[in-house]
Amino acid sequence: MPNIVATRIDNRLIHGQVATQWAGVVGANLLLVANDAVAKDQFRQGLMNMAAPGYAQTRYFSIDKTIAVIDKASPAQKIFLILETPQDALRLVEGGVPIDVLNIGNMHMAEGKRQVATSVAVDDDDVACFKKLQELGVTLEIQRTPNTGKESVDKLFS
Repeated sequence: MPNIVATRIDNRLIHGQVATQWAGVVGANLLLVANDAVAKDQFRQGLMNMAAPGYAQTRYFSIDKTIAVIDKASPAQKIFLILETPQDALRLVEGGVPIDVLNIGNMHMAEGKRQVATSVAVDDDDVACFKKLQELGVTLEIQRTPNTGKESVDKLFS
């Protein structure tokens, strides 16, 4: 069983807030970005490596590779799983990745999305994914930073 200490949706992936606040609070020593596009993009990986804390390793895997290899992780690896979308989270859970709690931290406003929380904008497909994740036993939390309060997940479905 992989030692996943936290899973977060943040469409910025690894950036200052994740590196300076979240990684330390959750006690991670491995930041694993599960994202098909980033897994193939050396430039973006390099930028994120610059933002990552020095005490943590980084990995950039596709969703399928994450599903295939996460069970091989050493128990000493305290994995902070960082995702871009609820669709990626659902693919991981349906693929057998044990995600108990999903922190929803940042989903930017875009065409067709509606703002439902301080830093979360969703469309109907996002909402359907969140409902399915809940049905699969995943606890959802909306929290922008470790020192801000959690917002009601009911906002996702209104």
